[in-house]
Amino acid sequence: MQKRVYIIVVAVLVLVSSCKKYLDINENPSNPQLVKAELLLAPIIAQMASGYSQDQRQMNKFNQSILGGSSDVSSKVWEKHGFPERSDVGGVMWRMVYFDLGLNLERMIRDALENEKYEYAAIGYAIKAWGYQSLTDYHGPIILDEAFRPNQLAFKYNDQPEVYAKVRQWCDSALFYLNKKSPIDYSASLNSVKGDNLYRGNMEQWRRFVYGLKAIQYIHLINKPDFKNKYADSVARFVDLSFQSIADDAGVKFTGDKSANANVVSALFGVYTTSYYNRAGKPIVNYLTGGLRGAPIENPKSSTDPRLSRMLMMNNPKDSIYIGGEPNVTNSTVPNILGEFVNNTYQGKFIFRNTVDFPLMTYAQLQLVKAEALFIKGDKSGAYDAYQKAIVAHMNFVNKYIDNKEVAISLNDMKVYLEGGEVARSAADLMLSDIMGQKYIVQWGWGGLEQWCDLRKYHYSPEVFKQYIPLSGSQLTYNDYCYRVRPRYNSEYVWNEKELDRWGALDPEYVIKPTWFVTSEN
Repeated sequence: MQKRVYIIVVAVLVLVSSCKKYLDINENPSNPQLVKAELLLAPIIAQMASGYSQDQRQMNKFNQSILGGSSDVSSKVWEKHGFPERSDVGGVMWRMVYFDLGLNLERMIRDALENEKYEYAAIGYAIKAWGYQSLTDYHGPIILDEAFRPNQLAFKYNDQPEVYAKVRQWCDSALFYLNKKSPIDYSASLNSVKGDNLYRGNMEQWRRFVYGLKAIQYIHLINKPDFKNKYADSVARFVDLSFQSIADDAGVKFTGDKSANANVVSALFGVYTTSYYNRAGKPIVNYLTGGLRGAPIENPKSSTDPRLSRMLMMNNPKDSIYIGGEPNVTNSTVPNILGEFVNNTYQGKFIFRNTVDFPLMTYAQLQLVKAEALFIKGDKSGAYDAYQKAIVAHMNFVNKYIDNKEVAISLNDMKVYLEGGEVARSAADLMLSDIMGQKYIVQWGWGGLEQWCDLRKYHYSPEVFKQYIPLSGSQLTYNDYCYRVRPRYNSEYVWNEKELDRWGALDPEYVIKPTWFVTSEN
């Protein structure tokens, strides 16, 4: 009975436009016959990257980081901060949390607890915390207390304060089991392509991942009255306990030998090949060509920022300049983020290559989280130290993603950039826009959700995000910026309409209502 009801609930979720076929763990991924934690982990981690990256396509449009290159009006809905009516587009993370991870993750944790597989229990709770944190930051209120209840078609939502608290609880559960050792050695199983495709069983790195997630949650709360006196120190402490270098970056690993095993933002995987989602926005071009502290170079062919040529495609051979797209226009002449098109195949560029890791969290990102918190607190010296570490770390991060035809960013390149006009020269000279501009660069292409959290918590401020293109009037669907995405339309509209109505989610303008984390409400 439980199986039949659950399949009814998720039936519509299977119909995801522009989505890849999801990885099977055995004959039936929604109700597996083999429930050992060792068999469930690899596909669960793959779904983390897949679900997140696909909904990131919509968030990239809010962020103006990656826009569309099509004249199709429907492809511009998200760029206008609207929402396509009666569409499944924009609901892949909903499916990820409740279906693709869903019962498989619940079973993995249960098997781990019942059979003293403590490493799997710790990883399971860490993934669960990450999934629900991501989902609530995307949608606002989500199903929490009633998730996976049997014989139930309608589910009540919980608002963000409750979800945030539960995420912290799951983080603490992960840390608890990270301090326990299983009676059986599972290291060989974890350290395999069919095991832990994030950290290969390195439990210290999982511990750092959990602390990083805690830091990311708390940095969302900058508008709370007690952020300076309470949360800022927590952010800094959790960052210090998290990643120690780029070696700790959380990157889901892919072999790239076929589409199902390819990096989820690569041409081979396929969901970014449509022109709806693959043109670099003007803000990233401007940030990389002088726009952090001054006016960006007009028609740039090069930059003092060595990341420019490694991250973005030049518009060549037409005019040999770097250009970015703007929201609500065609952008057909803007280069494709997937690299050169040779022999009917995109060659890949930066993180958009077939075989590279897809990042979920990075050291450079977390250092800027720390810099942001300390700057708001008033500790500009500590903020400046983290800010500089982040810039160097991201240049080393970029070096990990170049191909064998490109020259790595050298120590001298880094020195020249750090001493140039685009970087604050001292703690006294540091501005919030310096930190958030670098954070925009660091998160470009992979960190769309956290970038959208940044924009929302500062209410899309042009003083904080100097190269973000302000929108107004007819450029916005509802005359304001988007702060949430409505819950996955079809499944929730069909079976859970009363709950949607209780939250006001049937009102099209629900999407411009600020979520709890950006408000001053405790």
